[in-house]
Amino acid sequence: MPLNDERPTSTSTSEDQSSDTESLDRHDSVTSSDAELSRQSFMSESSSKHSSPSCSPPKTLTLDEVMASAEDLSKLCLAHEIIVNRDFRLDQPDPPPNSLHKRVKEIVHKAFWDCLESELNEEPPEYEHAIRLLEEIRETLLSFLNPGANRMRTQIMEVLDMDLIRQQADNDAVDIQGLASYVINTMGKLCAPMRDDEVKKLRETPGDIVSMFKEIFRVLDLMKMDLVNFTITTLRPELQKNSVEYERAKFQSIVEKTPSALDETTNWIKSSLEEVLISMPPGPNPTEPGDSLRTLPSPMLVFNTAFVHLLFNGQKIPFPETLMTDEGRLKEMQRHVELLKTVATVLLLVYNNIGDSIFGLPILAEKLKKITSVLLEGMHNPHFNLTEALENISAPICCELNKSLTERNYPPLSSDLQLTLKGQICSIAQENNPIRCVVESRFKQYFMSFLSMPKSNANPPPTPNGLGCVQPELGILAANSVCMINYNKQVYGPFYMRILKKLLFSMEQVVWGPPSPLPHLSTLYFTRISY
Repeated sequence: MPLNDERPTSTSTSEDQSSDTESLDRHDSVTSSDAELSRQSFMSESSSKHSSPSCSPPKTLTLDEVMASAEDLSKLCLAHEIIVNRDFRLDQPDPPPNSLHKRVKEIVHKAFWDCLESELNEEPPEYEHAIRLLEEIRETLLSFLNPGANRMRTQIMEVLDMDLIRQQADNDAVDIQGLASYVINTMGKLCAPMRDDEVKKLRETPGDIVSMFKEIFRVLDLMKMDLVNFTITTLRPELQKNSVEYERAKFQSIVEKTPSALDETTNWIKSSLEEVLISMPPGPNPTEPGDSLRTLPSPMLVFNTAFVHLLFNGQKIPFPETLMTDEGRLKEMQRHVELLKTVATVLLLVYNNIGDSIFGLPILAEKLKKITSVLLEGMHNPHFNLTEALENISAPICCELNKSLTERNYPPLSSDLQLTLKGQICSIAQENNPIRCVVESRFKQYFMSFLSMPKSNANPPPTPNGLGCVQPELGILAANSVCMINYNKQVYGPFYMRILKKLLFSMEQVVWGPPSPLPHLSTLYFTRISY
């Protein structure tokens, strides 16, 4: 869906944005003549795009431009989190215990409340700070009101009339306790039901004015967060309607302000393109019979390979800028993938060594999977010792196997078999372990199949051989990751297409293959799957 409100910096960029976005909704079938016309148009467009000098000096960003880009990125991340995370909510900030921030905060707050207490204990009492607190409370209460709540607004302004309260304070006639009681009653009318108990506790607070003020501000802070989270809930449906356009427009503004905003994304797609080109079979060169060069890969294959590579090897490469809003989710998925892959490898070794005597026992499979998962928990931690954890896994697995075998009148595992099984499980820690490599290859095959499914197909792809024990977890993980990936393609598809065009034309060895088996870039589409 093209954006109407984007204003790129050049005409060619605007045309690219429009053509790339339209390509997301086109189908894969095209005649040879149409492909040839598209090819000529695409090549002429690219050549005109790259006619500017390539060695022009980099643009120097001002501090204002950097701050503006940072603000756009912050808004983009917040909007994206609201859109995709139904459980997203803001909580009261709380510094870590024993941190410098927390200690400074406690010292400053204690100094303030001690100062207030000393002023109120003077003869006559000094009310200036107390009146300022009441004024802040009044503004906070007014911020909770709807635009049409005129009666309540008028009442608050009349009771908490600062000019009148200052006159009363000058004559030592101000009733701070009575004003605080009114504030608490008003808070009870405005708070969410979940805060009724907090307001009730305020009413039971002893007559110490300083303590009452402390508690009033604590509960008001909670009410502020309630209002913010309620606003987020009401805005979410509207944001979801325009999420793709909004996020794309925000990111476009970041790209316009920051020339290097797509550097890591370009390297990421380039690495995937090179990997796909190496794996593709050679095609005939139409200009020189007898020679053969590689044909043009499908953009969907390039992008799917890039996302799968990020899921399985993302810890070793810089994070693409287009995925910064999902960095936390992706890292969590990477950890789940690594854990599930190791669990599947252990179970595959167990079943291959023991054989038919333990097949078809779902309860045993669940126990073995639970043992392995628990002992491998935290394997993403840099200080985690995988070899030691795998050694610890072997003993309880053998114990559980022997228990299951003897219950069904099978002989227990021999010492040699247990030793062999332990050695094979421990060898999983080696990066080039053949069983580990086979399992990873099947994981990637499953994820690629999931990503390649058409939108109309509601059934997941078949689980590869050897992964049946982790099929439920694997299916959920793949479905969640594919939803996130397809939403990312909808938002950033035009940027990916422009990067891929530029990369293809910069590679002298890439040639156009026959138009019939492979669609042209300008007619390719991204499968749309709702997030």
